[in-house]
Amino acid sequence: MNTGIRMLTRSRSRAPRITAEGCGEELTPREAPAAEGRKSHLPVKHPRQTRKLRVAYEVSGGEKDEDTEPLKVPTWEPQNWQQQLANIRIMRSKKDAPVDQLGAEHCYDASAPPKVQRYQILLSLMLSSQTKDQVTAGAMQRLRARGLTVENILQTDDDMLGRLIYPVGFWRNKVKFIKQTTAILQQRYEGDIPASVAELVALPGVGPKMAHLAMAVAWGTVSGIAVDTHVHRIANRLRWTKKVTKTPEATRTALEEWLPRGLWNEINGLLVGFGQQICLPVHPQCQACLNQALCPAAQNL
Repeated sequence: MNTGIRMLTRSRSRAPRITAEGCGEELTPREAPAAEGRKSHLPVKHPRQTRKLRVAYEVSGGEKDEDTEPLKVPTWEPQNWQQQLANIRIMRSKKDAPVDQLGAEHCYDASAPPKVQRYQILLSLMLSSQTKDQVTAGAMQRLRARGLTVENILQTDDDMLGRLIYPVGFWRNKVKFIKQTTAILQQRYEGDIPASVAELVALPGVGPKMAHLAMAVAWGTVSGIAVDTHVHRIANRLRWTKKVTKTPEATRTALEEWLPRGLWNEINGLLVGFGQQICLPVHPQCQACLNQALCPAAQNL
């Protein structure tokens, strides 16, 4: 008996067995040697192709991975907001509110160099805080008449600057903020204004609303919703926030959680004008409002 080959294992498979030449023992396909000079008829193992799975998950900590898809979680949104928005657009279709003629995008010198235009836009926003658009526009006209540039403002003494911007709200503080901010712009930004919200709000006298408007008007970038007292008031009256908010910044955060980003740039001017004409702080004109039946606050006014 030929004992040149030992049986190592016995397969439980029912596959046909192969008899080795010169050997009376049967071998399983795994054990049969290939005949010299001939191709083996044994099954060939091919490397398994790995499939790339795309996993949906919630991204935390601001990390992003181009091979993953963020999980789309249904978000809260207020009832009837689309109809309410459509009605406000109808009521604002004439574009005849003070903000439409005297807002920040109308107060700068369009013939000035771009850097000077951006500086004038920022100053008009700083002056507009707690101030009616008509008063802000008047102050900007007086400043521009003297040459509203970084160099000229730094050469203007505080007393003269105060007389030029009076009677804007908190004009004494604004004189100080304007001089400080202008000096920073000259030292750090070569007379231009920063191109990010973080750098803008770091400037003296510049808040989040001003920063987002500056990004939109001066740089053409939508960085967030600009929320002033009008937007803050109306968003709460319409219940456009999941819960009542107490500050404009809290309102901005609440709105950005659900309002489509494509509407962020429009919403400020739309609601500011609406607040100036119909949804007034005191004695709102609910009888003239198309949203009277849809506005939760109208039922209590």
